[in-house]
Amino acid sequence: MEYVTLTNGLKMPMVGFGVFRVPDKKECQESVYQAIKTGYRLIDTAASYTNEDAVGQAVRQAIDEGICQREDLFITSKLWVQDMKNYDAARYGIDASLKKSGLEYIDLYLLHQAMGDYFSAWRAMEDAYKEGKLKAIGVSNFYPHVLTNFCETVKIKPMVNQVELHPYFTQEQALETMKQYDVIPEAWAPLGGGRYNPFEDEMLLGIAKKYQKSVGQVLLRWNVQRGVVVIPKSTHIERIIENIDIFDFQLNEDEMNQIASLDMGYSGSRTKHFDPEFVKTVLDRKIHD
Repeated sequence: MEYVTLTNGLKMPMVGFGVFRVPDKKECQESVYQAIKTGYRLIDTAASYTNEDAVGQAVRQAIDEGICQREDLFITSKLWVQDMKNYDAARYGIDASLKKSGLEYIDLYLLHQAMGDYFSAWRAMEDAYKEGKLKAIGVSNFYPHVLTNFCETVKIKPMVNQVELHPYFTQEQALETMKQYDVIPEAWAPLGGGRYNPFEDEMLLGIAKKYQKSVGQVLLRWNVQRGVVVIPKSTHIERIIENIDIFDFQLNEDEMNQIASLDMGYSGSRTKHFDPEFVKTVLDRKIHD
C-alpha cells in the first residue's frame, strides 16, 4: 500500500473501500469485513449512506478476530447538510456519526456538500478535531472557487477534498487549487460511476493487456499516479481483491496522457451541483429526525 501524508502528519492510504449505495446492513458489513480482510485499511462511509453502523460492526468484527487493530484503520465519514444548519446542529451530527458507528473517534470527517451554513459546521468540526473526536477534517464536493474562498477564511484548512475524479472528468484546475492549499485530492466514482463504458474502450483495453491488468485497475492506477486517493466500491469479493492490486505496475507518461485525453471537461453524473433544483433537493433530504 502507498500512502499520502496529511498536513497534520496523519498517513492516509491511497486506496480505500467505499460503501456508497450499500444500504443493506448485512451486505455492507460483510463487504467491509472482506475488504479489511483483503488488506484495505481506508473505509469511506457517510451519514447520508445510512450504513455507518454496519461499517462500525465490520470494524469491530475484524478487530475481534485479530485481522487488524483500530489504529491500523482509517475510517472516513461525512456530515450531511441536514446537520449543517448551524454550529449546534453540526455538533449533533458529529456525535450522531460517532454513536452510530460505535467508534471512539473517526479518522477523517468531511463536510459532504458546500451547502447550508457550512462555515458554522466547519467550526464545530474544528472543535471536535481539537477534542480528538476527529483525527482529521476535510470537505467533499468543494469546487475550486468554493475551496479557495473556504481556505482563505477558516482557521484550520481542510486536509482532504473528496470530489468526482476519473479520466472522463479529470478536473485539472481542481487538483491545482488543492495543491496550492496542501489539500489531498480524493476521488469518488474513480471508475466513472457506471457511465462512459471505459471497459469497452480499445485504448484502455490495450493498456490493460500490456500490463496484464483489468481496465478498472488501469483507471485506479492512473488516478493514484496523479496523487489522488481512490475509494472504489464493490460488493463482489473478486472485484474487491482486484481493486487493491494496483501497486505492481506503473503507467508511463504517454499512457497517462492518453488516458487523460478521454476528459470531457464536465461531469456526466446525476450529481448536478450547479443545478438549483438539485441543490434544493439535497437541502430538503433528511436522514434522521
